[in-house]
Amino acid sequence: MQVDFYHLTAMPLDRALPKIVEKVIGSGARLLIVSEDAGQRTGLDRLLWNYAPDSFLPHAQLGAGDDRAQPVLIAPDVNAANGARFIALVDGIWRDEALDFDRAFHFFDEDAIRAARAAWKGLGDRDGIERRYWKQNEAGRWEQAA
Repeated sequence: MQVDFYHLTAMPLDRALPKIVEKVIGSGARLLIVSEDAGQRTGLDRLLWNYAPDSFLPHAQLGAGDDRAQPVLIAPDVNAANGARFIALVDGIWRDEALDFDRAFHFFDEDAIRAARAAWKGLGDRDGIERRYWKQNEAGRWEQAA
């Protein structure tokens, strides 16, 4: 199981997340995006439809149609009704249920850094979990820091 911690500093979530979504879909995998915040979920729904003029990232919010058919599902909690094996926690809150997936992406900003550090430390004591910490350099590119 792999957990990627993405510390958002120079690049906001709305620029970082679509790149991850593209890679997951491109690999043929499915993704669950989790946020407790209804406003954030609605914003992400709009973002994934039109973040770039030449893009199409097929997705839906949980309960908006046939959840099982969606390559990307946006939900308020860890409910992989689409059969996703990848999960993106985008509201800065770590959830241990993410460990039931093959890979987790944990996005957090400065407001959630203390909780992210606690999650990082807590996962370090568990067998079978590979942790990677990504931060942005001065040019805004992601670099693996740990």
